Formats: sequence, structure tokens, C-alpha cells
Amino acid sequence: MRILIYTDGAATGNPGKGGFGIVMKIENHTYEKEFSEGFRYTTNNRMELMAVIVALQKITKPKQQVVIYSDSKYVVDAINKKWILNWQKKGFNKVKNPDLWQQLLSILPKHSVEFVWIKGHNGHIYNERADVLAVQAYKQEQLRIDSFYEKYAENN
Repeated sequence: MRILIYTDGAATGNPGKGGFGIVMKIENHTYEKEFSEGFRYTTNNRMELMAVIVALQKITKPKQQVVIYSDSKYVVDAINKKWILNWQKKGFNKVKNPDLWQQLLSILPKHSVEFVWIKGHNGHIYNERADVLAVQAYKQEQLRIDSFYEKYAENN
């Protein structure tokens, strides 16, 4: 039994208001769950990463087989091409979003996770749904604060 996760991140202005959307399914079952959240000032790439992190945090049972489908080459390639391991060795020096990459690295060993890139806005029902959730999330009135990014943006 595999958990299938479809994620997307979105931002308007980039940086600007942003949100992520997640659709989680259990393979060959009817179980399906959706999550989303919006932030007042962030970037698209942060939201892409946040979607993956939050989705993995939602899995409470350890050692699950997980497939994450994302239209973000930034996220998928960083994992599949092992860029993230080189970034980690260099202390994430000059790497954007080090806080989120470190969070992701701490969660990944809890499960067996495969990352699959899918073309965005290409009619894939769950990717499209994740996109809708991400956009709806940043259009809400109550938006969370991406503290790390806002502090970073202030200093740069």
C-alpha cells in the first residue's frame, strides 16, 4: 500500500502572497485528503517545498511507501539528482530556503519516499487540484507569516 501525494505551490508577485496545496491518496483505495495553507509574503519555491514537508508530516505511521508527485523541478531534481546532499555537506551555504531543505532532510528518513516530476498545468487531475488549493489558500484573508523568509527578505 503506497501513499500518493500530489503537491503544488503558488505565489503572486513572487515574492508575495503564497500558498500550497496537497492531495493525498492511498493507492487503490478511495481515501483522499486535501490540505492547503496561505502565507502573506513568501515565494513559489518555498511553497513547493512547504507542500512536500507538510504532506510528509501528515503521515503518522512510520516507514510508509510514499510517492510524491510535483511539478517543481526545483524540488524533484534537488532530491533525485542528490543536489540536496551536496548542499548539506556545504552547510547550505548560498542555497536558498535552507530552513526548508533541512526540515525536509529530517523528515525523509521516516519513510521510503520516491519523487516524481509531472508537467504542471497539463490536465493531471490531482496536480490541477493541488494548484487550485494553493491559489485558493493565498487568496484567503487570514494568511500565516513565513517568519524565516520575511526575516531573510528584510536583511537582503
